[in-house]
Amino acid sequence: MHSYPSYSAHAIAELRKHHPLLGPLMAMQPFSWFNPERAPVELALPAVGLTAGDVADASRRLARFSRYFCAAFPATREQQGIIESPLRPIPSMQRALGEHYGQPLTGSLWLKMDSHLPISGSIKARGGIYEVLQHAEKLALKAGLLHLDDDYAKLHSEAFRQFFGRHSIAVGSTGNLGLSIGIIGARLGFRVSVHMSADARQWKKDLLRSQGVTVVEYDSDYSVAVAQGRLEAEKDPLCHFVDDENSVQLFLGYAVAGERLKAQLEQQQIKVDKEHPLFVYLPCGVGGGPGGVAFGLKLAFGDAVHCIFAEPTHSPCMLLGVYTGLHDHISVQDLGIDNLTAADGLAVGRPSGFVGRTMAPMLDGFYTLSDQEMLCLLGLLAGTEGIRLEPSALAGMPGPLRVQTETEGYRQRLGLTPARLARAHHLVWATGGGMVPEQEMEQYLALAASAKPATV
Repeated sequence: MHSYPSYSAHAIAELRKHHPLLGPLMAMQPFSWFNPERAPVELALPAVGLTAGDVADASRRLARFSRYFCAAFPATREQQGIIESPLRPIPSMQRALGEHYGQPLTGSLWLKMDSHLPISGSIKARGGIYEVLQHAEKLALKAGLLHLDDDYAKLHSEAFRQFFGRHSIAVGSTGNLGLSIGIIGARLGFRVSVHMSADARQWKKDLLRSQGVTVVEYDSDYSVAVAQGRLEAEKDPLCHFVDDENSVQLFLGYAVAGERLKAQLEQQQIKVDKEHPLFVYLPCGVGGGPGGVAFGLKLAFGDAVHCIFAEPTHSPCMLLGVYTGLHDHISVQDLGIDNLTAADGLAVGRPSGFVGRTMAPMLDGFYTLSDQEMLCLLGLLAGTEGIRLEPSALAGMPGPLRVQTETEGYRQRLGLTPARLARAHHLVWATGGGMVPEQEMEQYLALAASAKPATV
């Protein structure tokens, strides 16, 4: 188990002296912070300890499993068993954002719809599914039941389900990671336990149980669910624990998104370089998903891509960890922040130390936004583009305006002139929402209708 420091009132007061932005953070006010230590990729990438070769290996593994997906999940056949999401321009939303915030948005606005990824309808279908595949392949290869040049469709059989049924998988989750692990794990035949935090939505628990997954519920937050999942795995030598806080396999599964997005942009003849910068806005919970995607994006686009993390005002754990340099050695609860948010996928109080330490030099900035703003934007996107997402997936939407209105000298420091910004592409990463039941979505839309508009 991890042992973390506790902070006295005096220690917090000392922290605030050296880190003035802790004031608005503790007041749970929306604000932005642009990272003054953002480094060029040639300096930052080697520190990660993973390479383009590692991501290419992950990509090849996903390709080997494409035939399995076609057999086990017929919905993936249209894309030949490749789990990928649409990329689409959202010009009506771009105009509406300009009116909403009282400032026109320059450049072009795009939506990366991981909300509609096959199988589990969220960004977690990348990392979560990949880690289970990697584990399954390793077990089957070691047992001599599978060879790398086999047709992996053979994994969709009773013989393999019985083999994997001797093994178990455990994970702690706020919801979407549990969905991806549970659905793919159970379909392969694993015994899967998902430890769900108090903020996890009931429909996600019900869906998992309908798939034969054991769901363990807690009255506490994400950190407790993860700790309990880890404890369960330690007791069973045949149990694989998916560690959302520190998993390299999850990270690599997410990172494959970089090369995939590059191909999609090229197909649409979208140029990305210094004169045509790409800004990507990633909702952030514990950090694994956005961290892995950002790593893949940096490999694909180098310094031409600018990655910015978005978090709820009540759960700004990654911003807190990177800004103070304390990473996973401080939690939002240490500052009296309650970690209660409608953005259940982002309700995490302590960030991944692995992601914070390795990715901080590659991240351009962070910002926080209120639940009210996420809900308001949820309604705006549904009304303008007909796209329905869960609240956490809207966290990236104010990002372009935060960049356009920042006063910290960030744009000047990176040479982001008005001419370059006029040619910029702004990509909001929609992290979840494709599987939200209709009744649940109607409740979100009702809340959106009464949400107060926010300012930049």
